[in-house]
Amino acid sequence: MKKAELKDFLDQKAEQYEHPNFIEHDPIWIPHQYELKEDVEIMAFLISILAWGQRITIINKGKLLGELFGHQPYEAIKSRDFFGHPLVEAFKHRTFNGIDLDFFIRSIKHIYQEHGGLEMAFSRGSNSLERIEHFRSLFLETEHQDRSEKHLASPAKGSSAKRLNMFLRWMVRSSSKGVDFGLWSSIKPSELLPPLDVHTARTARQLGLLKRNQNDWRSVEELGNKLRELDPNDPVKYDFALFGLGVNGEL
Repeated sequence: MKKAELKDFLDQKAEQYEHPNFIEHDPIWIPHQYELKEDVEIMAFLISILAWGQRITIINKGKLLGELFGHQPYEAIKSRDFFGHPLVEAFKHRTFNGIDLDFFIRSIKHIYQEHGGLEMAFSRGSNSLERIEHFRSLFLETEHQDRSEKHLASPAKGSSAKRLNMFLRWMVRSSSKGVDFGLWSSIKPSELLPPLDVHTARTARQLGLLKRNQNDWRSVEELGNKLRELDPNDPVKYDFALFGLGVNGEL
């Protein structure tokens, strides 16, 4: 497929899949239940961290977090201590457990109190790798067990950081289609990199957009550069196309 044909095809698929109809069965449904910027940020961040496995299970865990916070996550995290809370101690999603959740809650509080919030914590750096690594360094300032660090990906160590790139997409891209939120102005959509999972990677390879076999950070950058050739201003809109094509087996 020639470049112009590929662009037309992916533009059509991006338009098809970036639609509110798909929200109900996607983890992004959780932050869409909130209006306050900080509430959206917090729930989007936590649900993105939990976003592996069956989507219905992820959504149910997000609902549980909403109950934990009394559906006011920013106010709850800012004003309450959740150490020893029964819902926190019993929380488990795959390898993410109550120990991890307690740390994440305390660190989010620290980020808002000491570093101006999640947007400010991600705003330092000239590219996605630097921004994520800076955020990670701030997040890990809070006392924690070593086991919790694996839930915060490090692109400098080669991770594709799929969940953090997805969170950034949610926060940065325009809300005009009713899917992403467009809450952050400190990062431009043109600077985003795609959340690389098995579906997007397989589809990207089938379409000749990705040559590397590993789903690592170098592959994220390679795919990001290819997508930027198709749309320099909003390359990550094609995440909808690649994921939708992959999960629905259209290729």
